[in-house]
Amino acid sequence: MSAPLFSSVIRTASQGPHAEVNNAAFMTNLLGGHLGVDAYARYTEQLLFVYRALESAADPLEDDPVAGPFLRPELTRVPELERDLAYLLGEDWRDRVAPLPATRQYAARIVEVASTWPAGYVAHHYTRYMGDLAGGQVIRSIAEKSWDLDRKGDGVRFYVFEGIDNPASFKREYRALLDALPVDEPEKQRVIEECHAAFTLNGAVFAELGALFPLGVREAASPPVSTAV
Repeated sequence: MSAPLFSSVIRTASQGPHAEVNNAAFMTNLLGGHLGVDAYARYTEQLLFVYRALESAADPLEDDPVAGPFLRPELTRVPELERDLAYLLGEDWRDRVAPLPATRQYAARIVEVASTWPAGYVAHHYTRYMGDLAGGQVIRSIAEKSWDLDRKGDGVRFYVFEGIDNPASFKREYRALLDALPVDEPEKQRVIEECHAAFTLNGAVFAELGALFPLGVREAASPPVSTAV
C-alpha cells in the first residue's frame, strides 16, 4: 500500500488544533454577529503584523528549493490589509495600529523560521494562506452582512484574491506542492509540529482579542463557524 499524500497527512494532523482555534470565544462571537466593527478592525490590524512577517520573508526565500515554490504573488495580502485598515480606521491608521503581545510573538516565530528553517516557514504559509482561501471566505461574507462592508469591497479586500480565478484549482496545485515537498519523513513530522505551533500562536492572539472584546451579558454566542483549511 502506498504511503498517504503529505497534504492529506498534514490536514488530518491539523484538525484538532484547528478546531480549537475555530472554537475560540472571540471568533465565535465575531462570526456570530455579537461584536461590533471595532472588534473586526482590531482583528484585521493584528493580521497585518502577521502577514508583514510572512511576506517580508518571501524575497530571501524565492530561490529556496523547499519554500520557494510556495511563494505565489497572487497570495500577497499586505497591500489589501492596508487598504482595509485605511477604510476601517481612517487615513491616519498607521499611527493607530499596534500588535498585541501575542501577535508580536506570532510574527517573531515566523521571522525566526523564515531565516533558519524554510520547511518551518512552509508550515506557517500553509496554515495562513490555505485558511484564507477556505474559511476566510466565511468571514468575508459575515463581515459584509454584519457591518455593511461590501461597498466596492472596502473593508474586506483581504479576503478577495483577485489573481486567483479558480480557488479550487489553486488549492489543488498548492496541495501538490505539499505532496512534493523535498524533505524526508522526520522533517515532514517537524513541519506538522510547526503547524500545531502556528495554530497555538494564532489561538493566543484570539485569546487576547477576546479579553479586549468580551461578550456582553445580554448576548449569547452562536455555534462556531468552521474555517477548516
